[in-house]
Amino acid sequence: MIRHLLALAVVTLVACLEPFGLSIAADAQQQAAPRRIGVLLAGLWTEEMVRAFREGLLSAGYVEGRDVVIEWRSTHGSYDQLPQFAADLVQSKVDAIVASDTPSARAAERATSTIPIVLVLISDPVGSGLVASLAHPGGNVTGLTIMTPDITAKRLQLIKETLPLATRVAVLWNPDTPFHPKVIEELKAAARALSIQLTFAGARTPEQFSPAFSTFRRAHAQVVYVIDDAFFAAHADTLLKSASTARLPLIYASREFANKGALMFYGASLEEQCGRAAGYVDKILKGAKPSDLPIEQPTRFELVVNLKTAKALGITIPESILLRADEVIR
Repeated sequence: MIRHLLALAVVTLVACLEPFGLSIAADAQQQAAPRRIGVLLAGLWTEEMVRAFREGLLSAGYVEGRDVVIEWRSTHGSYDQLPQFAADLVQSKVDAIVASDTPSARAAERATSTIPIVLVLISDPVGSGLVASLAHPGGNVTGLTIMTPDITAKRLQLIKETLPLATRVAVLWNPDTPFHPKVIEELKAAARALSIQLTFAGARTPEQFSPAFSTFRRAHAQVVYVIDDAFFAAHADTLLKSASTARLPLIYASREFANKGALMFYGASLEEQCGRAAGYVDKILKGAKPSDLPIEQPTRFELVVNLKTAKALGITIPESILLRADEVIR
């Protein structure tokens, strides 16, 4: 009899608490569901950059697969695919979109005005129309920029210090990249102060690299300044092969280029940028509004010199440059 009464009491208690129990279980299940992060790339991230982003999330307390799921989308340098990839992430109902580069950020911004967008390797977020200002981004976009006001002039100055006799510098740019015309104007201003003559050639496809370098050779260029671009990064091997064939030293804003044969890299640490981007994602997942998070500039810059390339081209790197370098590839 006692067992029957106890069983009846348990059944009655469960029936009374069932609505609340179901609600609690549903809430717990919802809280346990991993948050979804979309990463949109027009180019590619190196293994070190991917690792830095994942380690940044882990440092913030997120275990991939348990707390967060990362949806990777890369067009491998093809800008035409970006709108579809951005729309795909929006349809996947991600909680945030990490936009690696300017073309990716513009595609993401066009695809959604509500999902937070975190910038990572954006050269000019204000000039590109992505944010109202660095201090007050507004809208659903925030994150990081890899440019500082004097970075373009600084790179040209490093070329002059490395190659004191250089008076003719070639510039490779992408007419499809919105911020490149502004960089060109900055280069022209810096070149006048350094008594450097510039030669420009644009490239939208890998097939246009060879004609561009032929133009540089005819202009008797002594070094090539490649304006940083997701398309150029995605086709680094082809670009560097064209430079090697033309026997022209090349400077670019990516350590990967120096590792593969460029003469020099000077710019923001891209690995650190990816790690810091994870911090923005953390704040957003915890409820921060993108419009309340200022755009941050780089905090760490690196100088890498490829001494192997210098020797192959018969270039002597000044000791002052080697002493300042964060890494010398021998």
